[in-house]
Amino acid sequence: MEAARLEQLSVLLEDADYLVLDKHWDLRIDSTRPRETLTVQQQLRHRYPQLLDPSTRHGFRFCHQLDYATSGALCVALSRQAAGGAFRAFSQRRVVKAYLALVRGHVKEEHMTIDYAIGKDTREGQTHMMCVEATPGCDNPKPCLTELTVLQTGRYGDDPATKVLLQPVTGRTHQLRVHCDAVGHAIVGDYTYSLRADTAPYRTMLHAALLRMPLGERTVQAEAPDPFVPDVDPSWCPEQTLRSVDEALAEVVRKAVATEARLAAEEAEVELARRRTASTRSAGPVSEAATEGLRRWLQEWPADL
Repeated sequence: MEAARLEQLSVLLEDADYLVLDKHWDLRIDSTRPRETLTVQQQLRHRYPQLLDPSTRHGFRFCHQLDYATSGALCVALSRQAAGGAFRAFSQRRVVKAYLALVRGHVKEEHMTIDYAIGKDTREGQTHMMCVEATPGCDNPKPCLTELTVLQTGRYGDDPATKVLLQPVTGRTHQLRVHCDAVGHAIVGDYTYSLRADTAPYRTMLHAALLRMPLGERTVQAEAPDPFVPDVDPSWCPEQTLRSVDEALAEVVRKAVATEARLAAEEAEVELARRRTASTRSAGPVSEAATEGLRRWLQEWPADL
């Protein structure tokens, strides 16, 4: 439960193209503000000065974002080509992410699909906040979809709480925090969406547990260890387990692999059809002489065959 330090950079995966980090909670990825004395960018500069790329704005190519309060898997591309591959995977919505969270109350349904549209909250005093479509002052709401699966029920301190797996099908700002709040199960320690009321927990209990990024011939996959366990935070006391984190993440990966195989098969069919069309076009139209020759050849066959 210690605050982040410059030298405290947890690396989940490292190869020639990518780093996947286990980002600390309450830590910005990058910043141009002078008062920001510690960011993931600065941690990377400290650990990997040889990887610094001065042609980029912050020295490193972050493939996606994580909120300041959120911990977990964060991918960094180590070249322009690698960044391009990650961009294509994200833009085609092929990247699979799964989050762990502790939420207030006991969630009754084992599985929920949350589909509230989310827009910017324009009410006075709600700066940098999002809201669901039915909220007065909700500006430009867009469709959002989150899958919620219950893992454990128990208590956080003296209050009922539930550990859940969250899968964002879409990727709106603050989507998971807003969706959990909208169904009456706000994330434990969410200072912003509790309107500054939930101050007892030491952090917002939201963690990016899985990142799977298919890149054609290879897949980048990393899992960030579950921080919501009694050994790390004794305030969390699980009482009933419906499924383990490992089981839940394995199921997410299994479905992702099946989806990737289906998409690959569909793309192969499209490519085959394209090549057949191109081959037919390259052959050109059949000449009149060839057509007449074929007609004569057919006429030579007996009619009763």
